[in-house]
Amino acid sequence: MDTEPTNLIIPKAKNFSFVDTIRCISMIGIVIEHCGVVPPNHYTSQFQNIFESCILQSFKFSTIAFFLIGGFLINHKFDEYTPFQYLRNRFKKTIGPWLFWICILIMLSVLDRFIAHARGSVMGLIGSNFFLYFYETFVHLVLISPYWFILNFLICITILLLFKKYLYNLWFGLVLALFSLFYSVNIYQGWIATTHTTAIFGFVFYLWLGVYFNEYYDKVMAIIKATSWFKIILLAVVTFCIAVGESTYLNSIGIEDAYNTLRFSNIIYSLIMFVLLLKVGSLNWLQRNLRPRETTFGIYLIHVVIIGRGLPLIFQPLKLNFLEFSVWLNTAILLFRFLVTYGVSFFLTKAIGKTKMKWMVGN
Repeated sequence: MDTEPTNLIIPKAKNFSFVDTIRCISMIGIVIEHCGVVPPNHYTSQFQNIFESCILQSFKFSTIAFFLIGGFLINHKFDEYTPFQYLRNRFKKTIGPWLFWICILIMLSVLDRFIAHARGSVMGLIGSNFFLYFYETFVHLVLISPYWFILNFLICITILLLFKKYLYNLWFGLVLALFSLFYSVNIYQGWIATTHTTAIFGFVFYLWLGVYFNEYYDKVMAIIKATSWFKIILLAVVTFCIAVGESTYLNSIGIEDAYNTLRFSNIIYSLIMFVLLLKVGSLNWLQRNLRPRETTFGIYLIHVVIIGRGLPLIFQPLKLNFLEFSVWLNTAILLFRFLVTYGVSFFLTKAIGKTKMKWMVGN
């Protein structure tokens, strides 16, 4: 009998720690984007408008990067579960917290109206028809506010599951890419409204691309590692400048949605930035201190409440007219709003995550 120990070859597990880094940076960018205080392109100085465009564009890759990393994470789960099982689990973990914070924001809005009424303000619709007010506020939050992207993300996942057998077919990816490019052209043509609600099929491609990236992870990372830092950074700078140029041009011809995420230049910039973040890899200090795996979803849910109901408690009593301020002061205010919003959202998420109510933040 052979008594020699058998050498088992255990495949080396892939290190996907970069996922949390990209997820964290993307969420920071999304919160920054939502903390603006003035409408774009309102300054009289062209230099100030371009500077503002640079600020807005810096983190404009975040939404597409989030869909890419989302697709990367769900790839293997498509194999582990049936489509119905996966959707059931996803909706259970996502829709509950999503609806909870929407209701919290509505209740805070109602409370604000009653306090204003007690001080002599007109009640408006809430006084004449509370249920209509609740309905209209709910629809606005679901379709217009940042909460829409959670529903949009679930819709994108559902579409991929419906066409699961074509998931790794490049022709399927091309069709999805054409849907996204339709919205890019529509910014100029105005065939349909350019709000993010109408771009219901615009982000499926990036979720698919993340799935495809996961499937061919080794080959993609080999190419990225073989590409020099100089080339990737140069591409990032060039595409950033082109994206700023396109938004400046769109502003000059009177396009209201000049910073639309699905601008063609921003799509390319976002993909290059995603490659750059893959090149950077895992930032352990960031993951160790900001705990993105545990806090990202909670931050997204709570930051909308902080911006909608929390920040006005700070700024409304000051009676500031942001439209009269310079771009430098408004940028400083934006950063202050971001620090407050992200900080409060982060610590609330961590605190809730330590209780039995942690389902509220997706844990």
